[in-house]
Amino acid sequence: MDKIARIFLFVFLNSCLLAFSQQKYTVSGSISEAASNETLIGVTVAVPELGTGVTTNEYGFYSITLPEGTYRLQISYLGFEEVVRSIELSQNLRLNIKMEEAAEELDEVVVTENSEKLDIREPQMSVNTLSVGTIKKVPVILGEADVIKSILLLPGVTNAGEGASGFNVRGGAVDQNLILLDEAIIFNSSHLFGFFSVFNPDAIKDIKLYKGGIPARYGGRVSSVLDIFQKEGNSREFKVNGGIGLVASRLLAEGPIAKDKAAFLVGGRSSYAHLFLPLFNVDNKAYFYDLNTKINYNINDRNSIFLSGYFGRDVFSISDSFVNTYGNGVGNFRWNHLFSDKLFSNLSLIYSDYYYGLKLDFVGFDWNSGIQNFNVKYDLKHYVSDKLQINYGINDIYYRFNPGKIQPSRPDSGILEEQLIQKYANEFAAYIDVKHDITPKLSLNYGLRFSNFIRLGQEELNAYENDNPVDFDPSLSIYSEADPIATLEPGRGGSLATFNNFEPRTALSYTFNPDNSVKASYTRLAQYLHLLSNTSSPTPLDVWTPSGPFIEPQLLDQYAIGYFKDINDGDYSVETELFYKDVQNRIDYIDGANLIANDAIETVILKGKARAYGLELLLRKNEGRFQGWLSYTLSKSEQRTPGRMATADNGISGSETGINFGEWYNTPYDKTHDFSLYGSYDLNDKWSFNSNFVYQTGQPTNYPIGQFEFQGLTVPYYGLRNEQRLPDYHRIDVSATLIPKKNAGRRWQGEWVFSIYNLYSRKNAASISFSRNEDTGVNEAVRTSIFGIVPAVTYNFKF
Repeated sequence: MDKIARIFLFVFLNSCLLAFSQQKYTVSGSISEAASNETLIGVTVAVPELGTGVTTNEYGFYSITLPEGTYRLQISYLGFEEVVRSIELSQNLRLNIKMEEAAEELDEVVVTENSEKLDIREPQMSVNTLSVGTIKKVPVILGEADVIKSILLLPGVTNAGEGASGFNVRGGAVDQNLILLDEAIIFNSSHLFGFFSVFNPDAIKDIKLYKGGIPARYGGRVSSVLDIFQKEGNSREFKVNGGIGLVASRLLAEGPIAKDKAAFLVGGRSSYAHLFLPLFNVDNKAYFYDLNTKINYNINDRNSIFLSGYFGRDVFSISDSFVNTYGNGVGNFRWNHLFSDKLFSNLSLIYSDYYYGLKLDFVGFDWNSGIQNFNVKYDLKHYVSDKLQINYGINDIYYRFNPGKIQPSRPDSGILEEQLIQKYANEFAAYIDVKHDITPKLSLNYGLRFSNFIRLGQEELNAYENDNPVDFDPSLSIYSEADPIATLEPGRGGSLATFNNFEPRTALSYTFNPDNSVKASYTRLAQYLHLLSNTSSPTPLDVWTPSGPFIEPQLLDQYAIGYFKDINDGDYSVETELFYKDVQNRIDYIDGANLIANDAIETVILKGKARAYGLELLLRKNEGRFQGWLSYTLSKSEQRTPGRMATADNGISGSETGINFGEWYNTPYDKTHDFSLYGSYDLNDKWSFNSNFVYQTGQPTNYPIGQFEFQGLTVPYYGLRNEQRLPDYHRIDVSATLIPKKNAGRRWQGEWVFSIYNLYSRKNAASISFSRNEDTGVNEAVRTSIFGIVPAVTYNFKF
């Protein structure tokens, strides 16, 4: 027996020694589209012999380390022909792959993660992707393809209704979404007060929406991350595509600067409906325009540089006496460097600016406000082995907030120039994120982000008795603005407050088989910026403010668990998730709060907490002539703002009532039921049809619950905050796409898109107002609806 044991031990130790001493080599490179040299994100590089694989990163790079031997690489990507390469690994191998489109279509390359089986195994959860092709097919208002309107069809994503700006994720507010365009922060994602988004679909390469399980490289918002990358430009040949619609048109050109080495992209959009208003004797105007640009230069196999930018403006005027201008401007310089076959780096220098301007000739002054930031990011991806990948990096953002500046527009206005107190801040973060395949069935993502936020000095700062900027009258149970007892002059040199937070992230996936897995995640996030808005849909006039002496950062803890299944080899997929979110230091406002041009915003703010929880379901059909999805969300979003308790040193006498007596109340973005159904059917090479149906529970609001007479006036009074709701929201949209047969063999190719928004002309309520009818003297409720049925036609082309 001892002899058998010794033999077994000898064999075991020799096997271990052989395993650990077995030479390993790395295969790495970039994967791009053959026709344009555009790098592709999320391409699957699989090694069937070992049952392993990787996907390309945000810059089209991949790296995988394998034992010495002969292997077959399978490179697959939706919309492209699969590439199979046999390799013999006896040294490190650099392998760049060019992929051919599977079919010639008018729509841009479908850009989405292709390997549903790898998605099943990946720990990453609570992530949705939409291809550019799908976004262009989704029927939307006035026929203009729209990123924001399309993601509203996904589970857990809503907004405040038609014409509302921004979007809400899992019961979160609009300001809790981090929106990135080529890594630059976008502070307002809407054109024309919410009718369009600022993202030109022709210029977009990749879109990901993170609702939970957010990687450690992201921070600064507590609800979601919408990460959008622009295309890099065609370095093979000159291409033009665009579209002509009823209210707006777009044009994008791309081509080589140096063939296969450098390329450019430039695209623009503009609306022009205002040009026809003078025909109807209307002096009012409302229009937008934007510009997307990008240049890339491939210096060599290890170095590439990119320069990208976006500029957009909206203009709204009434008889030229009231002119409102607002928009975003961003720029980014990126340097990709490959230290080795296993270590990839990206350095980004980013500038972002949001501007809001108002010209009021009838009162004689101009107003402008905004927020600027300068961001330096350095990210590294270390492909340690085929089982282990480590991402780490740092970034530093400097902010300048301009709450508002008033300037006289004419000498006789009698208005003096006034600058509200400008605020400054710096946000630093460092992170490490690990992707680890523990066993063939168990995979983990775990990471840690450290964030440091410094509210820098400013010219003036109010001081309040007992540091309480809000007064409370216990006899009337009314909050009011406290008067400052002094005005300090801290100056620009120092700091007013410092916040440090550790933000752990973890996610795991357990795969039962190639088609079934369960996933779970925990995410902690800190948000240091706050959007000051007491409306359900933010307006361009709303102002951002940083955390500081009187406003603490929001802190999120989110838990999620889900079950994921592929059916019929990925033809169908099912995603279900349960989530719970807890947010500390969520602000709300006292009754009658004035947020516009308020130099002491802390006097109208109350601190509370928020929570949201729910169930999400997404059923997709991924293959065949008919494709689409069904999404459903059952959720609750609540806020609690209790009154401050009296202590020995805070100067508060007795307990305060808070909002709604300190009980939980609905947030303005609580939607109990949210149901969306989207379908796309390709009848033949000439015709395709698309449709979506949307149903949502009406959003919370306040109606008067009574009235009283005072000096001959009827005064309504209201009950608890957000107790009532608007009527439920629903509509059907349809579209048909016609591709003429004469497209075949021609360089110029076009298509017609016919769409109908709100097919049965549902009068969905944007608001309900209450007033007395002047003729009858009877009180009445008036529903305001923005759209009924809206037909549209768009012509798209490329050459």
